[in-house]
Amino acid sequence: MITPQYNVNLELFEGPLDLLLYLIKKNDMDIHDIRISQITAEYLGYIDIMKQINLDIASEFLVMAATLMQIKAHMLLPRKTSESSEEEIDPQADLIAKLVEYQKYKGVSQILSGKEVHEQGVYYKDYPVFTDDEFVLDANVFDLIDTFRKIITELPKETKEVLYEEIPVERKIREILDFLDSQESPEGKKFANFEDILLRETTRMGIIVAFLALLELIRLKQIVARQATIFGKIRIYRIDGN
Repeated sequence: MITPQYNVNLELFEGPLDLLLYLIKKNDMDIHDIRISQITAEYLGYIDIMKQINLDIASEFLVMAATLMQIKAHMLLPRKTSESSEEEIDPQADLIAKLVEYQKYKGVSQILSGKEVHEQGVYYKDYPVFTDDEFVLDANVFDLIDTFRKIITELPKETKEVLYEEIPVERKIREILDFLDSQESPEGKKFANFEDILLRETTRMGIIVAFLALLELIRLKQIVARQATIFGKIRIYRIDGN
């Protein structure tokens, strides 16, 4: 499969610990009792899809992949007897400690981020104002990747794949913004379902480029991705005045 010659740096959005916490929450696991085989398989699956679409993955993601595989291999080894004088280092316990600490940091960060969005709503008229009955949760990049992955894997066989198709991401960005501008609701918000934006494309490459364009628009703060519930459907809202 040919990938577009355009990189979106994933590190600008989230890091490897964010992905692990996302998978733990998605699978309803206790952070202190991780099913390491399942988490490792799913983590590697996300890395694979990110590589396929040419996302610029920070080296920390690959280091974490190696760490998970090391932990998985370590758990398959026979336990040392209590007679051993050397204290065995538990790599899984070390990872759990890092996750717990990072989760605390993320909690504080989200509180501060919420205050920032509130300030934007007060002082910047172009930022969408959300009420309690709407899509009030920020969707993270892994929510977007998960939906994208499902769409790509469920594409019908007759979906066209143009081998030498070149679609500039910049052109797709303009198309997406024009589409959102045409979707204004009675409340004045311009939005569309994330899936609907991707499924407007008629080729596999078109879907990939549209996804990269959406990530770039989020980075540029020209759109926001929101959910009504955790792991729920995603809406893309236009931020005017950009």
